[in-house]
Amino acid sequence: MEIYVVQPGDTVYSIANKFGVSAKRIISDNRLPPDRALAVGQSLLILFPEIIHTVRYGETLYSIAARYGTDVMQIYRNNPVLIGMEYIPEGTQIVISFRKKPELTKEVSGFTYVYINNDTLLSALPYLTYLIIFGYGFTKDGNIITLDDERMIETAHDFGTAVLLSLSSINENGSFDSGKTEKLLTDIDFQNTVIENLIEIILQKNAQGLDIDMEYIPGQYREAFALFAGNAQKHLEQYGLIVHVDLAPKISPYQQGSLYEAHDYGLLGNAADYVFLMTYEWGYKYGPPMAVAPLPSVKQVLEYALTEIPKEKIFLGIPNYGYDWQLPYERGVTQAVTLGNISAVQLAVSVGSEILFDEYAKSPYFYYTDINGARHIVWFEDVRSLNEKFLLTEQNGLNGCGYWNIMRPFPQNYLLLNSMFRIKKIYRK
Repeated sequence: MEIYVVQPGDTVYSIANKFGVSAKRIISDNRLPPDRALAVGQSLLILFPEIIHTVRYGETLYSIAARYGTDVMQIYRNNPVLIGMEYIPEGTQIVISFRKKPELTKEVSGFTYVYINNDTLLSALPYLTYLIIFGYGFTKDGNIITLDDERMIETAHDFGTAVLLSLSSINENGSFDSGKTEKLLTDIDFQNTVIENLIEIILQKNAQGLDIDMEYIPGQYREAFALFAGNAQKHLEQYGLIVHVDLAPKISPYQQGSLYEAHDYGLLGNAADYVFLMTYEWGYKYGPPMAVAPLPSVKQVLEYALTEIPKEKIFLGIPNYGYDWQLPYERGVTQAVTLGNISAVQLAVSVGSEILFDEYAKSPYFYYTDINGARHIVWFEDVRSLNEKFLLTEQNGLNGCGYWNIMRPFPQNYLLLNSMFRIKKIYRK
């Protein structure tokens, strides 16, 4: 595997010749547009196949996998264009393995809403250990606000992906109400009712556990929140179910702010089976332009987390999006526009911008001028920035990494993940 940064004068075909690989594969792996246009500074993932199989009449992915001692999920991960295809035409070339094989096995999670595009969901599932469906809520009577996600769960299971249902302080109308959290954390009878009702829903839907996403909890409920997570874990483990808790990005135990104070890393790390570090949103919709997940900031959070939580419990949060800010930035006025990482590159190509790379933040960005003459800056993620985050996962022996979120396609990223790690699948029908 190699990451190549496009230089002036490069074309897909000149890059393919340079590395001795298929131009078709570069186009597919990097989701390039039909006109093959590139932006200077764009990063491309170059993969080097070791064994390629040409499909013969009557063969199936299962028979091909058996022949080479692999499995269908690995074939999908090596060849994402095959995902969702009902019939593989004779003559199709399939990569069985690449020259460099990953040595480490990691778990990977991905958050989603129920309205995700089906093709986008399918493109992610072979690479996920857990699909986390957002967002379940609870009523004042302790009943669960549920979702129409049965088909999604069935699809996840078809790809060997376990499912967690994500609980937050969401109302029936889909809005958040942090005030509901107080009763959940202080009334043990109500809390037990919510947990028991959750277990009933989880078992009914054949999910594998619970994700707890409770944010902006008043600091006075720090211990109560951890006790709730521990209570949920004790109830769920009786049924072989897991509890996964999302943690705000802290760098010290006494960090001030409504987002941080109730998230006690030590207590919650002890209470839950796994934790998810929300290591993103330094650059955010209402804030000044900057990288969404600058590497030094991500490292700070992880370094602190490792002093409080066993590394085997930690998922490192990975952002799958970027932001477009109009300049000059005005606090309280400017609102960035969210965009996908593929869309960001396509925007750079369409406006003729060079993509730059911040060596401190380890993140790509570019400037452009819109049709009204306004100047913009876009920060996003690419395989260079994600490679740095995946290396943190590897170097620190973490359980794995997780995406917020998988709503936008990013096949280049999944192929990078696949080249670095063997992805663990825990669900079996």
